[in-house]
Amino acid sequence: MAAARPVRDSRVLDAVEALPHGPFSGIVWRVVRSGRDATQGSAAGGRWDDRTFEVLYTSLKADGAASELYYHLSRGQPVIPSLVHYRLYELKITLKSCARIDSLDVLSSMGFTTATFGQLSYAERHQEYPRTQDIAEAAHVNDRDGLRVPSARSEHRNLVMICEHAGPEAIESVSDRGEIDWARWRRWPFGY
Repeated sequence: MAAARPVRDSRVLDAVEALPHGPFSGIVWRVVRSGRDATQGSAAGGRWDDRTFEVLYTSLKADGAASELYYHLSRGQPVIPSLVHYRLYELKITLKSCARIDSLDVLSSMGFTTATFGQLSYAERHQEYPRTQDIAEAAHVNDRDGLRVPSARSEHRNLVMICEHAGPEAIESVSDRGEIDWARWRRWPFGY
């Protein structure tokens, strides 16, 4: 069951409504645990979801997708990378109303403290996630089907699909690029 939302901040709603938005159609990348459907979203309470709606986290570059997961495996969540296997997927996403947050300055103007963006440990995420979750929830309320946002782990942009508004027809699996070899990946560029 989805979590209950507190009263919304009208300033965040207005700021999100004013963000540039429009169609997005292109290739994105996602790394998921072996055996998991790469097109399946979740409401796990990540940076851009507050558990009240499902999202699909992707990156516009393969290296960006690997960077995001590698952080959580190596310093964030207590999982030993060699015990769990992950695969890189190339996906095609087509959105009708994707909001764009093109810089940390835009996030800052929306009340987000950018000084520590991406520098806090996974255990400290509660200090950073609430505002980005508010922004994403406002995008959901404003019927946006996605957010193009800065990555906390790489210079590549991320694309967060809001599953309910995008619908299953918005995503297509293009190819399974195989299991991530983390030792090879750390010697970037890894050539995916």
